[in-house]
Amino acid sequence: MKKIISVAKKLNLTEDDIEFYGKYMAKIEGINSDKKGKLILVSAMTPTTSGEGKTTVSIGLCDGLNLLGKKAVLSLREPSLGPVFGMKGGATGGGEAEICPSNEINLHFTGDMHAITSANNLICACIDNSVFQGNPLNIDTSHIFFNRCIDMNDRALREVEISLEKLNNQSPRKEKFVITAASEIMALLCLSKDFKDLKVRLGNIIIALNKDGNPIYAKELGIIDSMASLLVNAIKPNLVQTKEGNPCIVHGGPFANIAHGCSSVIATQTALSLGDYCITECGFGGDLGGEKFMDIVCRQNGLYPSVVILVATIKALKLHSPISDITEGFENLKKHIENFKNVYNQRVIVALNIFEGDSNEEINLVAKLCEEINVKCCPCRQFAEGGKGTISLAEIVLEECEKDCPTPTYPYENEDSLEDKIYKLASKVYGACSIEYSDKAKEDIKNLGSLASGKPIVVAKTQYSLSDNPKLIGRPSNFTFHISGVEIKNGSGFIIVKTGKINLMPGLSKEPNALKIKVDDNMQIHNLK
Repeated sequence: MKKIISVAKKLNLTEDDIEFYGKYMAKIEGINSDKKGKLILVSAMTPTTSGEGKTTVSIGLCDGLNLLGKKAVLSLREPSLGPVFGMKGGATGGGEAEICPSNEINLHFTGDMHAITSANNLICACIDNSVFQGNPLNIDTSHIFFNRCIDMNDRALREVEISLEKLNNQSPRKEKFVITAASEIMALLCLSKDFKDLKVRLGNIIIALNKDGNPIYAKELGIIDSMASLLVNAIKPNLVQTKEGNPCIVHGGPFANIAHGCSSVIATQTALSLGDYCITECGFGGDLGGEKFMDIVCRQNGLYPSVVILVATIKALKLHSPISDITEGFENLKKHIENFKNVYNQRVIVALNIFEGDSNEEINLVAKLCEEINVKCCPCRQFAEGGKGTISLAEIVLEECEKDCPTPTYPYENEDSLEDKIYKLASKVYGACSIEYSDKAKEDIKNLGSLASGKPIVVAKTQYSLSDNPKLIGRPSNFTFHISGVEIKNGSGFIIVKTGKINLMPGLSKEPNALKIKVDDNMQIHNLK
């Protein structure tokens, strides 16, 4: 690895512009620039359980562009400890397409996740303390909406009972934990334009209803500055490097299946101001992180991609067919292509992530299927070859970036009713033919009333299908989309729409990655990825 100051100098940053976290990591103190590079969005087809390689493609593309003499910067999300010790493992890429120092990034990094967790739980502690101290805000303890969080997969915390000591005005009540990546503090930090905006968003969080049925806001607790004090460093983006020594900004970590799935707006804006090209990755498939990037991040901040890259693999194309037929499985990829082209008015390139065992015949078939729908397809070998393995993709990206940036269109208008937004998104992007609301979802929408007006939606659904049913592979159609609950995230400025059996606290698998990680006598960590 290069010393982080060397990486910073590639971006014309000095020691005064960064705050060192050891030799190889740093915080960027704040960049004020009107310069705007070209934005490249990396998404994917509906993924398999192991993922299709968006992160390695993003890293490889950054290295490939730099090999071509271009000033390219990555903007990626921070890993969560939940997947690190769960099924997926680390999130820093792999092989020759990796960001470093990978173990530090995958674990505590610069402390952002812990700061977000602490700020979130400070609200919760102060809510219960306010009730204990005579309940001056007249909080209805049966309608407390703000929940505790932890950066770990722990299904036992999905439903808990607290205040068992029964002190003063307190009595036992039900509570639930969400994973930090799905918390509102994570979302609003990632959507904040600056520190001032962050404080406003913190204050606008709706924490509960009072006994008259009116919303109570976090600012009424009087702790916004205390919360902000925990986040003064967490809001600064982190600078690291690829294995080939190119700059990568890693900041924010919302999941895409239960949150909005994109790195922070501040990180992306910083990368665009420091580089001529910014590559940013959104979580899971185009129907999740890609949709949320377009419908929320783009619309709110004018971050319009010059081109969208959809990552696919031979393995995923086969798995999206009951008979492992690439042509049939291609329908899933085709739907994602159509969504970006027809719903969002974006230019699309398919990056075919090549694995050992993929035959030339299979690779040529995917290229042929893409050509038939007028989409460029480029095989990528970044895992084995690093930046050299994405040179062809980088050249195609540069050609597309020379064209005028397309103006996005959207599947719904923010002024639409909540029900119309859900139907338009589900029908246009997922392919649903009807919507079914649970009794709880109907009650949630009724209780929201005018609070839902003008806000975009974040759909929490399975990542393994375009539908809300993980068993509906390929390109499902004529299915009913099931809404199980609705929550307002007023500080973040959106509405969470929960579907099917999705929840905001993942569990560990039967054999989690935590069983594989080893630390030797020299304190070197192994098998974290």
